[in-house]
Amino acid sequence: MNYDIAILRRAQKELAELPTGVYERVRDSIDALAQEPRPPGCVKLTNRQGWRIRVGDYRVIYEIDDQHKTVTILNIGHRRDIYR
Repeated sequence: MNYDIAILRRAQKELAELPTGVYERVRDSIDALAQEPRPPGCVKLTNRQGWRIRVGDYRVIYEIDDQHKTVTILNIGHRRDIYR
């Protein structure tokens, strides 16, 4: 089950601004979503569209389109800021 990964421009900017060690972990987690878009520990959001995965203190918010087999990364950020 391979999904295509699309990252919105604002999420690309947020990813680029992460500290180096965090950047690598988040990047690897996003790559893993292509194989398993609903990994263990992911949560369907209730207050907005999409899903969330945790990467340490950071969160990746994304949407899954099963029909077109795509995962769209919407936001990436620290847990204290991501839901605002």
